[in-house]
Amino acid sequence: MIRFEAVHKSYGRHEVLKGIDAEVGRGQVVCLIGPSGSGKSTLLRCVNGLETYQAGQITVDGVPVDATAPTIHGLRTRVSMVFQRFNLFPHRSAIENVMEGPIHVLKEKPAEARAHAAALLTRVGLADKMDAAPAALSGGQQQRVAIARALAMRPDAILFDEPTSALDPEMVGEVLQVMRALADEHMTMLVVTHEIQFAREVADAVLFLDGGRIVEQGPADAVLRNPTHERTQDFLRRVTHPV
Repeated sequence: MIRFEAVHKSYGRHEVLKGIDAEVGRGQVVCLIGPSGSGKSTLLRCVNGLETYQAGQITVDGVPVDATAPTIHGLRTRVSMVFQRFNLFPHRSAIENVMEGPIHVLKEKPAEARAHAAALLTRVGLADKMDAAPAALSGGQQQRVAIARALAMRPDAILFDEPTSALDPEMVGEVLQVMRALADEHMTMLVVTHEIQFAREVADAVLFLDGGRIVEQGPADAVLRNPTHERTQDFLRRVTHPV
């Protein structure tokens, strides 16, 4: 569904992505892992046009991603994104946050959007928090609202940019549980994460990025349990057995 072909991205003279080739099949969960600064989040943001890329091509269902083209708005309705820092509207309740996109982008009627938003908040375990302001919610609850907001757009795929890295450790599990449920429902997901156990259990494939390149990629179990590249081995050793 999502294809990267020789993708290059630079900020001035600093080349962040150095020829990325990869695919995400429909219904697959693909996790991007690697050290900070390796290009993972930049690659993710290129998929829905939040970042532009200078060479190569990214396609979604065969349609090229071009951040400057009018088609980018339609693509963003098909490919939702969940951010590290939630990005909820602080002056709107949980249910209003989830309703916003469907009303203003999909042009749904308010009653229809509210009913769908209520169903999604119930689905992520927040039936009792619909009218709460984001400031009254824990980090884990805010991230679950953000996931419900992404689902409200009825997307074909969801991009997750380190969705648990801003959470206290005890809140991580509640967010990963929702993501596991989405994986069980065959939602196409491209996930930047440091949660290696989650990747091992849920991902169909893992891409290890380092220095703007894919150093190793393949089935999750093979990459995470028996990596062949020395750099992948060193990274996994450090993150699973930190000093």
